[in-house]
Amino acid sequence: MKTESAARPLSPGPIMEMATAFQRSRTLLTGFELGVFTAVADEWRTSAEVAAAIGAEERSTDRLMNALAALELLEKQAGRFRNAPLAATFLVKGRPGYLGGLGHTNDLWDTWSRLTPVVREGHPAGIGETSERRDEWLRPFIAAMHARAKPSAPAVVSMLDLDGVSRVLDVGGGSGAYAMAFVRARRGIAAVVFDLPQVVPLTRMYAAQEGMAAEVGTVAGNYLEDPLGEGFDLVFMSAVIHSNSPDANRRLFRKAARALGPRGQLVVQDFLMDEDRSGPVWPALFALNMLVGTPEGDTYTESEVRTWMAEAGFGAIRRLDTPVGTNLVVGRL
Repeated sequence: MKTESAARPLSPGPIMEMATAFQRSRTLLTGFELGVFTAVADEWRTSAEVAAAIGAEERSTDRLMNALAALELLEKQAGRFRNAPLAATFLVKGRPGYLGGLGHTNDLWDTWSRLTPVVREGHPAGIGETSERRDEWLRPFIAAMHARAKPSAPAVVSMLDLDGVSRVLDVGGGSGAYAMAFVRARRGIAAVVFDLPQVVPLTRMYAAQEGMAAEVGTVAGNYLEDPLGEGFDLVFMSAVIHSNSPDANRRLFRKAARALGPRGQLVVQDFLMDEDRSGPVWPALFALNMLVGTPEGDTYTESEVRTWMAEAGFGAIRRLDTPVGTNLVVGRL
């Protein structure tokens, strides 16, 4: 009996497609970074007109826009371009669907391009060490996290048992998307976002935009160094543990236990690895993202998270798989 591989000759096509995928990505990100789609808006424009609007060289802009048309992000007719429906909906600044978080994806280009020396030497890429770079990086990063969290937060929060919950602490809550979802989920819930001093002004901005400035509080601090407070019914950590080492997560879970009242819950949301760490694909790639971008961050397995929770005094630990591709691990004191 012939094996499938014997019956169907192998092709290098999948490898070449994977190897050259960066070209499409870079073309999109350069168009986004230069503001091509916003400059085109709803008009038919020549590449010369767009080049003048974005402050770029005319011939180079023309070649970029031709490539964007080939990728079906722009349409071209009689030497003029306009946004295709996809770009018009998601890539024009100021529109409701604008994917401003692509600015963060563009920042990741620098760190990921250093993956080879990072693997060889075992140190992160070192991008973003100066305060100026951090300030440039922070706003698009929070925007990316908000764009990802806002549509998914209500579905995730709806999976939790909120009976008896009146005070929620959102650790590393960024824009406050989840804190706002908790407040909206049930009358009587108050939420506090605990995040870095440079982040909480952005939290307040997003809360004000949603008309929830009075319902979502903020506390500025470093969750690795400062106490989290006390008297909460639920501590929520979304996309937090992958930034930390195992020991840092152990300490953080113990802090969470001290911040909770009797029968309090710790809810951790992240991308969980299979126990042999060979998949799924996205968490495996995200582990590399942590490798190039953080000193000790990683993606973790369910058993690792369960162990840290148990060590911190949590029981009745359970896993929930969300409809948005993330995983929850929930424990109670």
